[in-house]
Amino acid sequence: MRLGGPSFWYADIGLPDTRRAALAGDAEADVAIVGAGYSGLWAAYYLKQAAPDLRVTILEKHFAGFGASGRNGGWLSGGFAWNHARYAQTAGVGPVRALVRAMMGTVDEVIRVAEAEGIDADIRRCDELLVATNPAQVARMQAECDHRAAWGEEARVHTIGPEETRARIAIPGALGAMVVTGTARIQPAKLVRGLALAVERLGVTLHEDTEVTALAPGRVSTARGAVTAPIILRCTEGFTATLPGLRRDWLPMNSAQIATEPLPPEVWDQIGWAGHEIVGDFDHTYCYCQRTREGRITVGARGVPYKFGSRLDHNGEPDAETIRRLTAILHRHFPAARKARIDHAWCGVLGVPRDWCATVGLDANGLGWAGGYVGTGVSTSNLAGRTLADLALGRQTDLTALPWVGRRPRRWEPEPLRWLGVRAMYRLYSAADRAEAAGGPPSRLAAIGNRLTGRA
Repeated sequence: MRLGGPSFWYADIGLPDTRRAALAGDAEADVAIVGAGYSGLWAAYYLKQAAPDLRVTILEKHFAGFGASGRNGGWLSGGFAWNHARYAQTAGVGPVRALVRAMMGTVDEVIRVAEAEGIDADIRRCDELLVATNPAQVARMQAECDHRAAWGEEARVHTIGPEETRARIAIPGALGAMVVTGTARIQPAKLVRGLALAVERLGVTLHEDTEVTALAPGRVSTARGAVTAPIILRCTEGFTATLPGLRRDWLPMNSAQIATEPLPPEVWDQIGWAGHEIVGDFDHTYCYCQRTREGRITVGARGVPYKFGSRLDHNGEPDAETIRRLTAILHRHFPAARKARIDHAWCGVLGVPRDWCATVGLDANGLGWAGGYVGTGVSTSNLAGRTLADLALGRQTDLTALPWVGRRPRRWEPEPLRWLGVRAMYRLYSAADRAEAAGGPPSRLAAIGNRLTGRA
């Protein structure tokens, strides 16, 4: 088994043989972007599409796509993963519905750009299938379906019963599933690598191996020099806590995955999954899975959810207990794959605001930001990038009027409170899942965990 490095997706296509040139002294730009993940690359792409003469420079600590953009589960979902009511409290119901519609449109937009730029990212249109395996999960599934429909997703969300679920994929004990149409599966590292090449073709300057040490209006400081620019966009998501003064802004939540060896046809005959749906479940400690282009199964879920002091992983290497838990999920949901070798295990971080609601914005001093996607960054980053481009260009558009623009949640508590809170939340989730798996009603323990950390 290969650990980290930083993910299977790079083992699939190979890590970069060489790095792009680091910053070599002071420089100037019209827009400086910190972070060469999806958000920064999408922002650069749309900026250059709208204003080809604009001088755009991206600064990246490692290499383009090193973070979550090259490690995620490959779900291009277009889903709204946050609390609708929280946005509505300040913006009203109509603007929240507009944000839901904008998110649904991201799937087609990402695919459009990939086709236009010749990016082969193993994109396959499919449904999202969230499976319920006990009565409590069935109740939660129906409530979630009704909730999404009430906020504007009624045309693409519905539930199916046990027989239709098993006809799609043979998950033992499945009592039904929520189907979300209009989604897609991708190979995330292929997408981020293709985006990096696309923005370079447009004339964007991309410096790798260039760690940003400080941000101030009009100036990005690094050990290799400074970039001065009237507009500076921070697109660091789960790595935001590493920047001075931002340790408590977004919590770096850890998630991990495993990938099996390619499965033989006789195993796929037992599993089904002919529709290549992106698959999850209704556990409180939910999982996310995909069937890859070469016939592997990837399984992702929370490992060690948060490291004390907002510390990050070491080169994407998960611990043994996390690998054991992920393997147990694989065997529970896909028993036909029980004998399959686990070829790779890896982890990474995603950004979580205190109110668990994504945000994007640009202050009057020229400092902008995007992130807090809470694990749905593949599609959300595209909308964020388009919105950042409009804000940076001074445009007033439908995107800049969306209710996540300018949102500023309060900061996370100092340690050890945030460590204790997050750990307690996931212990409560696990206890709730055990109680529900034993046949109990929807557990109140998860609700306590949500209130504890502000998730609900």
